[in-house]
Amino acid sequence: MKKIIIVAVGLILSVNLFGQTAAEFTDKGKKLYEQREYMQAVINYNKAIEIDPNYSQAYYMRGKIKEAFEDIHGAMKDFNTAIEKNTKYSEAFFARGNIKYRLQDYYGAIEDYSSTIEMDPNNLEAYYRRGQAKQQLEAYQDAINDCSKILELNPKNVDAYYLRGVLRLEFGQLQKGCLDLSKAGELGDLKAYDIIREKCNQRIYTTDNENKDN
Repeated sequence: MKKIIIVAVGLILSVNLFGQTAAEFTDKGKKLYEQREYMQAVINYNKAIEIDPNYSQAYYMRGKIKEAFEDIHGAMKDFNTAIEKNTKYSEAFFARGNIKYRLQDYYGAIEDYSSTIEMDPNNLEAYYRRGQAKQQLEAYQDAINDCSKILELNPKNVDAYYLRGVLRLEFGQLQKGCLDLSKAGELGDLKAYDIIREKCNQRIYTTDNENKDN
């Protein structure tokens, strides 16, 4: 009986140690990643996964390194696994959305960005990236709405003003688009003035789209 108790305690301690060690290896890998010691970081993530195959953060961080080295499909696989292990991992959904965007899978990207926003409603970058994906599908009003949501959360977001300005020009909302670009320029995005000079210094006209809501 005494031997059984000792073995059971040993197993419990081993499980706890393994859980802590996986976290420690991942934390060490994150520090190495920040120092751009990518290969050493991967070694630590691999050790974390070996110890705890369900440790989702290790897959996610390893995927980030694969993405940085243009191993796009390897990164996708790691992000998929991270999401399988943790279905509420908003950062993994966002990262996978970025991969899908690069692969021109815009519908898939929009779905992943939407999942990110559902879990993290204040993620401004997810709204922005979703707006860009919608732009590629020429879903201009939906993309404009995403930019407007960003500006609702952060009224001085220069990127949202710039993108919304471009979207409005593409959608035929000349005056509103030019005003958005002017605001982007006012907030420091000087390239907005290049578009203003090209598109906005002409007679203002009204189209059907000009009368549509934000």
